[in-house]
Amino acid sequence: MQTPTPHPRQFTGRHMLLLMLAFFGVIIIVNLTMATVASRSWTGLVVKNSYVASQAFNRELEQAKLQAARGWTGDITYRGGAVVLSLTDKAGQPVILDSSVVEIGRPAYEQADHRVAMVHQGNGIYHAKDNLPPGIWQVSVRGTSSQGDYRLDSRLIIKADAKQ
Repeated sequence: MQTPTPHPRQFTGRHMLLLMLAFFGVIIIVNLTMATVASRSWTGLVVKNSYVASQAFNRELEQAKLQAARGWTGDITYRGGAVVLSLTDKAGQPVILDSSVVEIGRPAYEQADHRVAMVHQGNGIYHAKDNLPPGIWQVSVRGTSSQGDYRLDSRLIIKADAKQ
């Protein structure tokens, strides 16, 4: 007695339709997921209105030239739970600012952006208390004095294992 041989299943149009729907369904789901994650993390905007920002460009260049001519040197660090700015002039003497503020944020994540007023501690040292988690932070210090405005843009890298 012979055993019946099984008939191989045929690949029909229905199978092809299901295969195509599954293939493109996965692609669409991945694209939607990536678009949602991207739109929630960073808008891509550097400035809200590029035309208005461009109008101030020449003024900012002139301010940068004046600051360079004054010879002020700023060093920014993070220690003891505070952003610390040390500011000196050409002769190494401390520079006293009338007011100063630091804008802190992630380079590509606007939700963490915030401003903190800096407090003068003496000898050109300014502190802004802020508990920053590890990672890369963009800091922008803005200050005013009778001698002119001061600006410093920098990045801070805070390590998880470092004692700050």
